[in-house]
Amino acid sequence: MRSVEDHLTLVTAAAVAPRPVRVAISEAQGLMCAEEVVTERPMPGFDQVAVDGYAVRAVDVGLAGVEAPADLEEFDAGGVELVDLTAGEPMIVSMPVVGQVEPGARTPTRLQPRQAVRVETGAPMPTLADAVVPVRWTDGGESKVKIGHGVESGDYVRRIGDDVQPGDVAVRAGSIIGPAQVGLLAAVGRARVLVHPRPRLSVISIGSELVDIDRSPGPGQVFDVNSYAIAAAARDAGADVNRVGIAERDSSRMREVVEAQLIRSEIVVICGGLGGEAGRAVVDALSDLGDLEVVRVAMHPGSVQGFGRLGRDEVPTFLLPANPVSALVSFEVMVRPLIRIALGKRQPMRRVVTARTIGPIASAKGRKGYLRGQLMREERTGEYLVQVLGASPTGSSHLLAELAEANCLIIVEPDVEELGIGDEVEVAFLAQRG
Repeated sequence: MRSVEDHLTLVTAAAVAPRPVRVAISEAQGLMCAEEVVTERPMPGFDQVAVDGYAVRAVDVGLAGVEAPADLEEFDAGGVELVDLTAGEPMIVSMPVVGQVEPGARTPTRLQPRQAVRVETGAPMPTLADAVVPVRWTDGGESKVKIGHGVESGDYVRRIGDDVQPGDVAVRAGSIIGPAQVGLLAAVGRARVLVHPRPRLSVISIGSELVDIDRSPGPGQVFDVNSYAIAAAARDAGADVNRVGIAERDSSRMREVVEAQLIRSEIVVICGGLGGEAGRAVVDALSDLGDLEVVRVAMHPGSVQGFGRLGRDEVPTFLLPANPVSALVSFEVMVRPLIRIALGKRQPMRRVVTARTIGPIASAKGRKGYLRGQLMREERTGEYLVQVLGASPTGSSHLLAELAEANCLIIVEPDVEELGIGDEVEVAFLAQRG
């Protein structure tokens, strides 16, 4: 029996990232950048208003908000118009408003000393103005404005190149493109960007007992759950998924279906047909496409698995169990990391934390357990707590409903057969549900 770690090492060694492609920035989110995006122009490209208010010369509003002297008759305001002047009270500067500038304005506006221009966020700064007084510090006047708070030169102004200078790297190769990166690419005028694309993954189900969900099952037949569930799990992991559906058991037809997917995929997943004669028939049918090995992996559920590299391009190909829970857990442990590596993720594995059990947990000795669990957090201490789902301490390996309720996998080491209440155990987060 092969250990989980040894089998995972074999699998991840087969990871191959697709060749980079150039896509529209609206399609790049979540992908890894494959180039250094260097800016050619400063951003912003002009002195830009950072807040709605009044563009002024800072020196002209220096008295605003300053406490008025006791001897007002001897006070020299230096030509600045003061209103509502009261000894010991903050002084208010009054200035004529000589215009208004909105975002996108192309005609330069020139400011004279002791004047103000009404401006909006994103507008170009008027000539000679070096600061903006926010509206909240004024009375909002239109022809004349009263200003009750002074500003320093440069306040509430975004200078040329404050964000990015020519030659700066806006988005680095190897970084994951998120909303901020998309915005930055747009800001520097890039319509397209080179990225590592999502790996293409094909899912095929095998089984004479299977019917698609648009048909009614006959005696001894069941719906094809796996191709839908695994396709959804692969999309969640970041793959570009092609759900092939049910393939015939006929050897030549099965081979044709698989071979067609090897041409168009970086990963192929085949569900079902692992046990006994059925399993040998699948391996024999695909034997001339490459080496496909079915082994027992020391894990549960999903101990019987197949893996190989098929076709001219040696495409990583998985055989997963027919049982939907076993198939999903096997996918989570073995296939998902391969997708994440192909996407260029630095941490391809799920986040793992240590939690304390709130009920007994049993596991199969000699095999690493991946049990469906409910993870919670103690509000007072912040400690993680976990309980296994299901009526028994091991849960039920065949109950898909339990996996749907799980928000984690409880990882029990092979040498542990039982955990008691209050024991510590490692827990892997599953995708969060909305």
